Amino acid sequence: MTTKTATGRGWVPHAVMIPLAIVSIFPVWWMFVTSLRPENDIYSSLPWPGSPTLDNYTYAMDSIAVWPMLRNTAIYAVTSTLAQMLTAVLAAWAFVRWRFPLDKLLFALIALTWLVPFQVVMIPNYILVSRLGLVDNLLALLLPNMVSAFAILLLVQSMRSFPTEVIEAAEMDGAGHWRVLWRVVVPNLRAPLAALAILLFISTWNDYFWPLLLTRSENSTVIQIGIQMFLTEEGNQWGPLMAISSLACLPVLAIYIALQRQVIDSFVKAGMR
Repeated sequence: MTTKTATGRGWVPHAVMIPLAIVSIFPVWWMFVTSLRPENDIYSSLPWPGSPTLDNYTYAMDSIAVWPMLRNTAIYAVTSTLAQMLTAVLAAWAFVRWRFPLDKLLFALIALTWLVPFQVVMIPNYILVSRLGLVDNLLALLLPNMVSAFAILLLVQSMRSFPTEVIEAAEMDGAGHWRVLWRVVVPNLRAPLAALAILLFISTWNDYFWPLLLTRSENSTVIQIGIQMFLTEEGNQWGPLMAISSLACLPVLAIYIALQRQVIDSFVKAGMR
């Protein structure tokens, strides 16, 4: 009786999660399906394309510089993510292991900057970038996005939960702070680092306002601006728009699929702390 009851209860989470999964996946499925529909079938209610075609992809690539935009977006997202991860690891290690004057005040100020929307500081950043002569330059996209307060706060919490006995043992063996950080701490924080990297990458990949304000030409802008180009006052070109959106989603989906185990492990371990 107990086994049957446990088995019966085991179906309850699946009965709840399966409809939620379908609701979450359906918009992505509809985007890919719409990108394969011919123009005269774009508003069809069928959940699959009646006559699949790649015309929307061809039209999108002929209309805008898709590949340069994807290249710029990849450079922007990867470089920004790596820079934010590096600065977050170093800053979190300093806050966790060292004590210096006004360290708590500095940590509080960093936490407060996380609460300030980027749109608030976007104009001052633009004025600074403009005076540096970096408008319509990929480097200008990176400069305000090399440090993430969210990343620092997350890694501070992860490093505080790291066993101090392991760190002290490494220091007794003669390892300095730099070696302890990169040889002991970082390799054992793979799960939270992978989860953080995915969050930072997706956030940067989907960035829209800052590139919209800063870039001028198609060869220097990102794919999110390219998607917006198919939304015009004369009407929305849904087929090419869905095609370019599908291309923009593929790298993010591939990265998440490759690192999904680390992300799940990170959330599980965070819930056990």
